[in-house]
Amino acid sequence: MAAPASESADSGSASARHQRGLELLRGNQAALAIVELEQAVRLEPANAEYLNHLGSARKATGDLEGAMTSYRRALELAPEHKPARYNLGLVLLDLGRLDEAEAHFRRIHEADPRDAEVRFQLALLLGARAQFAESVQMFRSALELTPDDPYLWYHLGIAYRDLPGQVAASIECLGKSIALKPDFSDAHLLLGDILQEAGRLDEAMEHYRSAIRLAPDNARAHGNLGDALLRQHRLAEAMEAYSRAIQLAPDLVYAHFNLGAVYGLTGAHDQAMRCYEAVLRLRPGDASARGLLLFEMQRVCDWSRFEELCALQLQSVRGQPEMEIHPFGLLSIPSTPAQQLECARNYAAIRERAVARDRERLRFRFERQAKSRLRIGYLSADFRDHPGAHLIAELIELHDRARFEITAYSYGPDDRSPIRARLSRAFDRFVDVAPLPHADAAARIHGDGVDILLDLTGYTAYSRTEILALRPAPIQVNFLGYPGTMGADFVDYIVTDRFITPPGHMKYFSEAPVTMPGSYQVNDRKRGVADTPARRELGLPDGAFVFCCFNQTAKILPLVFSTWVRLLKAIPDSVLWLIDSSPWATQNLRREALKLGIGPERLIFSRKCPLDQFLARLRAADLFLDTFPYNAHTTASDALWVGLPVLTCAGDTFASRVAGSLLTAIGLPELITHSMDEYEELALRLARRPQELTALREKLSRNRSTAPLFDTPAYARNLEAAFLKMWEIHLAGARPSALQL
Repeated sequence: MAAPASESADSGSASARHQRGLELLRGNQAALAIVELEQAVRLEPANAEYLNHLGSARKATGDLEGAMTSYRRALELAPEHKPARYNLGLVLLDLGRLDEAEAHFRRIHEADPRDAEVRFQLALLLGARAQFAESVQMFRSALELTPDDPYLWYHLGIAYRDLPGQVAASIECLGKSIALKPDFSDAHLLLGDILQEAGRLDEAMEHYRSAIRLAPDNARAHGNLGDALLRQHRLAEAMEAYSRAIQLAPDLVYAHFNLGAVYGLTGAHDQAMRCYEAVLRLRPGDASARGLLLFEMQRVCDWSRFEELCALQLQSVRGQPEMEIHPFGLLSIPSTPAQQLECARNYAAIRERAVARDRERLRFRFERQAKSRLRIGYLSADFRDHPGAHLIAELIELHDRARFEITAYSYGPDDRSPIRARLSRAFDRFVDVAPLPHADAAARIHGDGVDILLDLTGYTAYSRTEILALRPAPIQVNFLGYPGTMGADFVDYIVTDRFITPPGHMKYFSEAPVTMPGSYQVNDRKRGVADTPARRELGLPDGAFVFCCFNQTAKILPLVFSTWVRLLKAIPDSVLWLIDSSPWATQNLRREALKLGIGPERLIFSRKCPLDQFLARLRAADLFLDTFPYNAHTTASDALWVGLPVLTCAGDTFASRVAGSLLTAIGLPELITHSMDEYEELALRLARRPQELTALREKLSRNRSTAPLFDTPAYARNLEAAFLKMWEIHLAGARPSALQL
């Protein structure tokens, strides 16, 4: 009689089943491995090793509860089975049961203090609990055992990144990780992110490119490279990087979003709209993308969804305060002062939360002491060929240097324009903080001892509200650049005037008002004007009455445009002269005019040109028609400077009262209306009564040299008086309060 075959030779034995299960598991066939390992456990139910491997197979299929059951059963049989306890800890981590996971890892650590893997897992667990200092210590203890492990250095770099003030240590650790493993693409990517956060953009891009070279299909590396390029205003390269990221990961929302921003900045508004539509397909409730889509549609005068999108945005302001709805978008749609304040408050809170840890770390302190010379800082993205730069140039030149030291803090691009050069000369110091992260820029301002910081950008393009949110100066002022409240506790004052904020309006502002005696808007009397060409050279018909509006096309809304068309119908020999901002806007406006019964030839478009030529061109028009609810601002001043009457409709919001402020300050309040019916009626009257329009021109010419609007020296003295009063209030330890100049 033959002897029975040994169990090891039996293909159905527990050992053989276990071995086949392990081979299948190593071959990434976890489902088949479970079948074999379950059979092995059935044959030997008390074998802890088999149960441990069954748990690993179940974990590989995503069955974490089943894996946990297997590991627990293994430990019931063999409490000192280290692999099962370690694996159970990993599963508990995945399930978010941190306390239980820690208990198992601590037990292994107590039994074997020199187990680097367990120290590593404990460090990760501490990091998951936001115990970053303890996590760093544990990672360092693991590195004492395995100092050449690039993954430990990588994760230590992550832990340092989460500790306030440890950016340099994080960068050092990631550098060591890469030195040990030069092909570590994730380390290059993370180091790029940290360097970008630190404002070291060129170095960041080197590491992003290394990550891309090592892992060409890593969409996030391409997208983050795009972010760094965008911050350097290298728009064509940023566009390429975002496009590649989207090719690799079509659902990468931030790449679509930021690519939309790039397209918008380059004037490719059709492409920008497609990007925001893509975001909304991926995240249908994204109010940020919806607001930008609405704005881009306004820029091309596509009003097909105007009422729908406006209603959704206003609903989101009230119903979704956590959504990042940009306050600027509300200025050019029908909205109330209360809605604008609510939106600004929501947005300011988001920006403040973004830098809360830096603010806690920096904790800037200010001394209250009398000074013979105050330090004034102007913070802006727009010290370049920008309307705001042209407005303030003479003011900066006129500041009293005996009482004030004037410093520019610029975070916008250097376009090497004449106005940039003029401002660089005008300031006592011109500090470029563009490369610095928010915290470092704020630290520079605070370190310079700035007493009063005026923000010229507000919530407009390129704004870095986070710098203000870090409170680098004891007094911070919303000045000139943003026509509305910032809704922020970290902004103390807003410069306004009696027309902008009549009695009862300040309840819609978070700031205390600084009420100027003329207009809130300062002007530059040194603006040169070229020779005005003949009308035919400008494409204008001789003998026609020329209505004009050179406001940005985003400000032209359906109600205003239909009013303009009715004016053209009522004045047969008239034309409407507009800015040719894009082929889409021009095409859409001509189409709308035709729909309303006016031939598209009655609309004449002119391309943008240098400021002196633009001012000269304005002289060729008869009447400037303002937009509503977002008025002409600098453009209205330009028109008044060259003697062109401006007809406006004033509403209840700051943005809708600016032209009225300018007209009041130049002594022409008769050109301010308060409804679109009144606006249309006055425009018709002036077009039909040339003698009345001539009288207005003559009055404007007389007032230009005497009225407050263009009295820049007086404006400078009044603003400086406000500085001194702000400082007195600060020295007294009182809250910011209303100032009347």
